[in-house]
Amino acid sequence: MPRLALYALVVCALAVAAAVVSFARGSWLGVVWVLLAGLTSNMALYYIRRAKAAAAEATSADAGRTPTA
Repeated sequence: MPRLALYALVVCALAVAAAVVSFARGSWLGVVWVLLAGLTSNMALYYIRRAKAAAAEATSADAGRTPTA
């Protein structure tokens, strides 16, 4: 897993925890935490998909190459 995706998932988990605590205390600030969690989860998915696409491109580029012996 790419490092940036891992960082985004950690921030997402922390934002969800902060939202739960905020709503439990009766604060509407939890809405901001929920929005931050949504943003970071999308960032994590983006970085994971980008890494998979780069890996697929690298394997397809290697498949077309003729071996040199």
